[in-house]
Amino acid sequence: MIRIRSTLVALAATALLLAPTAAPAASAPDFVPLVQATGKAVVNISTEKTVKRRGGMPSEMFRGMPPEFERFFEQFERGSKPRTQRSLGTGFLISADGFIVTNNHVVEGADTVLVNLQNTAGKDQSLKARVIGTDKETDLALLKVTADKPLPFLSFGNSDKMEVGEWVLAIGNPFGLGHTVTAGILSAKGRDIQSGPFDNFLQTDASINPGNSGGPLINMEGKVIGINTAIIASGQGIGFAIPSDMASRIVDQLKSDKKVSRGWIGVTIQDVDANTAKALGLPGDKGAIIGSVMDGEPADKAGMKDGDVVLEVNGKSIGDSNALLRAIAAEAPGSTVRFTIWRDGEKKELSVRLGERGGHTADASDARKEAPTALGLSVRPLTAEEARSAGLKRGTGLLVVGVEPGLPAAEAELREGDILLTANFKPLRSAADLGRIVNSDAKKRGAVMLQIQRRGQTFLRALPLTTEEKK
Repeated sequence: MIRIRSTLVALAATALLLAPTAAPAASAPDFVPLVQATGKAVVNISTEKTVKRRGGMPSEMFRGMPPEFERFFEQFERGSKPRTQRSLGTGFLISADGFIVTNNHVVEGADTVLVNLQNTAGKDQSLKARVIGTDKETDLALLKVTADKPLPFLSFGNSDKMEVGEWVLAIGNPFGLGHTVTAGILSAKGRDIQSGPFDNFLQTDASINPGNSGGPLINMEGKVIGINTAIIASGQGIGFAIPSDMASRIVDQLKSDKKVSRGWIGVTIQDVDANTAKALGLPGDKGAIIGSVMDGEPADKAGMKDGDVVLEVNGKSIGDSNALLRAIAAEAPGSTVRFTIWRDGEKKELSVRLGERGGHTADASDARKEAPTALGLSVRPLTAEEARSAGLKRGTGLLVVGVEPGLPAAEAELREGDILLTANFKPLRSAADLGRIVNSDAKKRGAVMLQIQRRGQTFLRALPLTTEEKK
């Protein structure tokens, strides 16, 4: 009995030794070394600008009234003393010789920009900064200070390689509480918050507040992977940062040229949705479709056409119209860019020599602002005067003169006065043309692609056919 019991005890002990041990619980990261290594390179920024004080009733209210009213209020305003407006923000050093990155909105219009450095003794040192260059479209600015010794600085990391869920650290000046450190994770990538044409923000739940603008979002390697820029005022734990891969390119241009130059091809663009893909025979609903090509611009010279779908730029896949806009803008004006497009059911290659984006405003957002259109409408040919007013050749285009309630056109808010230019990129001269196209190739795919002109804007819409039309 004793021998059997001893054997059982030995077997149990052996089983315990062989049993797999539970993995240790993951511990929270230690941010202390990271803060100590990066904090000295983060600066507080304070700005001042003189604002004309407007007294009483603004004189604009009296424009068009007798001259004595205008003169009285203009003299009243001239006699008002100007006031000084102050604001706070954050920035970070990117070189030992004093170059600093921040947001454009932190320094825009400022008469004086002061940068407070945190020195090794823990005391702040205030230096006057010079604005080297700004880029309003991405909300970035480059400053320069002169110090009597090399300054600590941060390097840009690779934001594209960051994964959602990774730890990040934010250092800033929220509400004037200088050098405040907050931590969180990378919550999402590629956010479009409708703040500009190149939105591609990183989202984080690290606390971001007014005064954090321009501060760094740092990964666990101590590299800057974003510039904290925006918040949702009504939300908590929702902050947005400009990705470092975009910011580093802009900063390099500001440092060398004091301005930013971007590529331009001269088109209006739209996203590809399921109906668009169906109408064009695309294998998927990715890419950016060309709504219209502007005469004489680079795309026109290269042979690009309305309805082409851009799938790749220099071999990089294009997911939507914003991605195309960013890809073109990232290339230097004058450079030649290779486009892979979808046309007539197959892929083609085009090389476009880029122009420079300047006062041009046509982009993806312009097309999206237009109301979608659909079938279920009444049309007629344009008169000679209507065609001339719309800049069209005589005998082309159909004017929308009625929209039937309850059908897709009404639901999509198609308007009387819209001009249909083409259907499936075939010119429209009569209602019969539209009917033939819908009843032939469009019916096979279950959707039709219309090119529409509205108030001088040309865009495309892929419209699903109604059940009756499909039969």
